[in-house]
Amino acid sequence: MTTISPDRIRQIEARRDELSALMATGNLDGDRFVAVSKEYAELEPVAAAAGEVRRLRAEAESLQYMTDDADAELRAMAEEELRENKAALADADRRLALALLPRDAADQRSAMLEVRAGTGGDEAALFAGDLFRMYQRFAEEQGWRVELISASDSDAGGFKEVVASITGSGVFAKLKFESGVHRVQRVPVTESGGRIHTSAATVAVLPEAEEVDVQIDEAKDLRIDVYRSSGPGGQSVNTTDSAVRITHLPTGLVVIQQDEKSQHKNKAKALKVLRTRLYEAERERLAAERSGTRRAMVGSGDRSERIRTYNFPQGRVTDHRINLTLHRLPEILQGELGELVGALIAEDEAERLATLDA
Repeated sequence: MTTISPDRIRQIEARRDELSALMATGNLDGDRFVAVSKEYAELEPVAAAAGEVRRLRAEAESLQYMTDDADAELRAMAEEELRENKAALADADRRLALALLPRDAADQRSAMLEVRAGTGGDEAALFAGDLFRMYQRFAEEQGWRVELISASDSDAGGFKEVVASITGSGVFAKLKFESGVHRVQRVPVTESGGRIHTSAATVAVLPEAEEVDVQIDEAKDLRIDVYRSSGPGGQSVNTTDSAVRITHLPTGLVVIQQDEKSQHKNKAKALKVLRTRLYEAERERLAAERSGTRRAMVGSGDRSERIRTYNFPQGRVTDHRINLTLHRLPEILQGELGELVGALIAEDEAERLATLDA
């Protein structure tokens, strides 16, 4: 475990006090006050953790001194309290180290959720629908708002593809580890012989971009085509040219939006999706430069690739990245993802702490 030096702790607390004093003067202009307030809000929990470490270290020194006391009863009491102090200090040291880890700048953002049917035909589309509803319910429990961006329904039910915006604080931090291939093992409703089938769906969770994150010159960078929306079988569902297809010329990225009856609304949604995908592409490029590798977001959707398996006959869900199996499949599909999400975040934190210690 990385031990934070006393000098570093003093620096953290001194900067917190300096920021507090700056805000108290009332002499900061609007932009400066916002910047100082933001830094203070981010630093305050770190400073609180640092203060707890400092307090426990001082207490340990006092208790250590008392263990040399000639009075046997006092010495025994000090030794017991010192054991408790060491356990508390180890926990406080870990919390401080975690607080000082570099943060993903996107963690507090809202996110765009994309679920697509992979291998498995109609059953994969049904499973994609199950996954989407699972995330909807989890989002509702968190107090987040879910807005459907686009959906391509399957003839048998479920979705070939569904995209939604999930708005709230810290959405990306909690959902980013859901990206990948999800595999299901169950007897499809269309299977008369009772055989278990394996299907897959892919999930991508992308941090939503603000307009200031991605600069787009609509006149130079975009080709915008409008056309008449159509439903299954080519049946006209709109008598005006409301569907929008936007092509980002520098990258060739294409976004199509036709769910709304208003061309203006379809264009706004398409631009939102485009900005988010461009923002994520830039994040991946920067991450690849730092690490020398590019993380595959969702793979190909093949059955053999997976981050998680939902086994209906055994009522279990297994996350293969952390070797965690929970026999609570019905509850998880009802949106009870807290245990899985917490375990994935804890594993990520442990890995990052190990990197610091290496």
